[in-house]
Amino acid sequence: MQESSSRPVAGVQDNQRLLERFIWLSIATAIATVVIKAYAAWLTNSMGLWSDAMESTVNLVAALVALWALKLAAKPADHNHDFGHGKAEYMSAAVEGTLIFVAAALIIYSAIQRLFAPQPLEQLGVGLALSMLATLLNLGTGLLLIRAGRTHRSITLEADGKHLLTDVWTSVGVLVAIGLVALTGWLVLDPIIALAVGANILFTGYTLVRRSVVGLLDAALPEDEIAIVSAVLADTCDDPRVEITELRTRESGRQRFVYATLSVPGGWTVRRSHHVADQVEHAVDVALPGTTTFVHIEPGPDA
Repeated sequence: MQESSSRPVAGVQDNQRLLERFIWLSIATAIATVVIKAYAAWLTNSMGLWSDAMESTVNLVAALVALWALKLAAKPADHNHDFGHGKAEYMSAAVEGTLIFVAAALIIYSAIQRLFAPQPLEQLGVGLALSMLATLLNLGTGLLLIRAGRTHRSITLEADGKHLLTDVWTSVGVLVAIGLVALTGWLVLDPIIALAVGANILFTGYTLVRRSVVGLLDAALPEDEIAIVSAVLADTCDDPRVEITELRTRESGRQRFVYATLSVPGGWTVRRSHHVADQVEHAVDVALPGTTTFVHIEPGPDA
């Protein structure tokens, strides 16, 4: 029997620097939007804008957590972490989801208080303009982060981008509320919209935490990627005497792991079996670059 593995080749440093630049962009956007929204909230005395500024503050903290997670996840495997540090990204997503829960709870609590004691709003025109500017900043950055996260298989970037888009929904709700208050004079609309936005934020937090838990529990690769691996194995092991008896997969952040068991004729030499294992590992790496593949060889019937 033989164990063989292919380690992903590290041309990852440039990719890592690129991912970190995206996080720094997120941090810069978060700082700008916190300042803009806090000033708008102070000017208008709007509960909606205060909740919006609070959400942006959470975004800033989450972006800092994401930067830490990316740096940790990029560390190479060591004697204490044979499979690397990829799961740090799932921890980051869990932290972000938890922060979203906290922000939503604070928003809902404050909105309920304002619901029973409505207060007049001031300088609504300036508040609307400032909120719109901050919303556009978050929208552009959020879409960019989600796209980069999916392209580079980074749950940290994707989670941070979704967090920013949550902030966009918050801002849109606030803009609608303030606009309606300005048109109708119904002060109660301000906290009602804040409540609705808080509920939406709770759902986003739930999806992030759920995904991080699934990742920490060693979820298999997506079905389309498993299908690719299966097809590659079938094409590579075209000798009818070589049988694929077991295939297992898992993902850890941006890392993929494939475990395959092959049954080969019992009379084959170690060299010949090793050659087949190398072919399988290379073929999987070509189909899904950067995948770590482990091939276990078992002796089958003599042929």
